[in-house]
Amino acid sequence: MLRFRRQNMIWLGVLTGLTALALVAGTINPAAQVLLLTLLAAAFGFSLFNALRPEMLLETVQQRVPMAAQGNRQSAQAREALERAAKRGAISPLGGLNLLDVGLIATRRGEDGMIMRRTRSISKDDQGVRPFLMLYVPPSEADRTAKLRFEMIDQSGREVYIHEMNCYLRDGEVSVTTDDHLPLGQNPQVVGNGTWDLRIYLDGQLLGMHEFTLAPSEAERINRLGGKVPQQRFIIPESHDSEHDEEIPMSLEDLLRDQKRRNR
Repeated sequence: MLRFRRQNMIWLGVLTGLTALALVAGTINPAAQVLLLTLLAAAFGFSLFNALRPEMLLETVQQRVPMAAQGNRQSAQAREALERAAKRGAISPLGGLNLLDVGLIATRRGEDGMIMRRTRSISKDDQGVRPFLMLYVPPSEADRTAKLRFEMIDQSGREVYIHEMNCYLRDGEVSVTTDDHLPLGQNPQVVGNGTWDLRIYLDGQLLGMHEFTLAPSEAERINRLGGKVPQQRFIIPESHDSEHDEEIPMSLEDLLRDQKRRNR
């Protein structure tokens, strides 16, 4: 936004008023009228140039450079989530805050212990699933506490998971994993299969919408084919306070780094 200096606004107003009086009075010839209008236009042009002073241009460039760097680190999932939210009227980035990554971490207990993976497809073969995200926080938005809200909407439009949490925003990249998960397995609230949505709100404003799927479990697939359902070899926790939450073996950054290494 352009900001004219106060003294410039004052003398521009005076000059405009005098020019208008001279033109209305009709006491000067056309050539003088043209000269007055030219001088007035030049005065406005000078004020406009003064408003676009180098330090303001430098500040604009400095604001855009971090945004360009963020674009290089932003995942395809984050871009998709931002675009879907924008179609529903979301304004992003919010005050310079930007979504760098978003997704789901599914967990399953196997013979070798707890297995964690990043995924866009869950099933009732998994024990549970929890959302995560990574934010870029500019200095202007840092050193404050923000409220995050996560919602999982099933294929019928029903809210199956709602989790709210406070997040302290530090300058730079901030990773967030919810401290609560949606139990799958024997959860009667998780029914059918199809496309689900993860909606993320920051301070009450929609930030992103991440699409994922609930796939049939192995037992459901076999049952549809009329086969024998195998014995399940992992334990389904009855609540989010169970041993499941205590045995997560690595941080979000370690999990994503390890999965990226395996994909390569």
